[in-house]
Amino acid sequence: MAGALDGVVIADFTRILAGPYCTMLLADLGAEVIKVERPAGGDDTRSWGPPFDPAGRATYFRSVNRNKTAISLDLGSETGRARARELALAADVLVENFTPGTMARFGCGYEELRKTNPGLIYCAITGFGTGPGASLPGYDPVVQAMGGLMDITGPPGQPSKTGVALVDIIAGLHAGMGILAALHHRDRTGVGQLVEVNLLQSLLSALTNQAQAFLEGGVLPQSVGNQHPSIAPFETFATADRPIMICAGNDRQFVALCETVGHRDLAHDPRFRSNADRVAHRPDLLGELEPALRQRPAQAWLADLAAAGVPSGPVNTLPEAFALAESLDLHPVVEVAEGTGTHRAVAHPIRLSATPPRYDAPPPPTP
Repeated sequence: MAGALDGVVIADFTRILAGPYCTMLLADLGAEVIKVERPAGGDDTRSWGPPFDPAGRATYFRSVNRNKTAISLDLGSETGRARARELALAADVLVENFTPGTMARFGCGYEELRKTNPGLIYCAITGFGTGPGASLPGYDPVVQAMGGLMDITGPPGQPSKTGVALVDIIAGLHAGMGILAALHHRDRTGVGQLVEVNLLQSLLSALTNQAQAFLEGGVLPQSVGNQHPSIAPFETFATADRPIMICAGNDRQFVALCETVGHRDLAHDPRFRSNADRVAHRPDLLGELEPALRQRPAQAWLADLAAAGVPSGPVNTLPEAFALAESLDLHPVVEVAEGTGTHRAVAHPIRLSATPPRYDAPPPPTP
């Protein structure tokens, strides 16, 4: 079955995470992705480990590079630059995440390439844009720190990064959206364009309600751990054996929660009548709910809360999360033949009825 992006050729000059994640998702949707790697080692993440798979290959690299063909080019050599230019001029899309200006020095900048290939869609992913921030280090944890995410993540007073390089992933998704928009524009006009995505703005956009609270409400968001800054109770609670997440997002759900834990009186307490009241008196509310929740194991509470229509769930480990997805028939893992074995990976998250994602090839060996 043909993929949605069949016939689209992508010259992939990216490495690490944001760019490779973007191009892998596009490859899953049918695009032909040619991954350009440097000689002697290739993509940095090929050596990022542990962990490694049973064959000694870095699982980090293997997480974002399936369905691609890899070639080795020395962009510091005249031959390598000529081959890179040839590849770029034959491509529909070029994606790169070098320091701003690097591709231009190699003769593969957007302004130079568009003269010969006016239909080229050129996507540049940077850390802080191409202006005064061009030289700043575009590493995910640095952007999490400088972009405000770390300040509002984790327990109060303990700035924390997220458990994955979330800003890279968000930027990769934004880059993919920009590329698809540019492809649609080219289909109508025949003209390509420059698509620019930077990690800092991707993060600021992803801060959504927290950013808007600052911009329009004059509120400086604070780190509140697993609590929601605007809703209560909307956080993790300890039970007799393990923590659970409870999200009572409206008055009906709050009343149902109170009845389930045997504290119906709380729903009529003037301190907790509205969500604003509950947020204002959160410590008092938690002091009432937590002792009750500690009396029974998580599974018992979750069954009762589900029956009462209160959104809740266990704090799962990764194996438990995959098992949950399997139990819901979401098919979260795919297997691709690789030599005498298989490559197991996370499935593409988008389902398309007519042009489903493909899983034709495992991550390429070092070119």
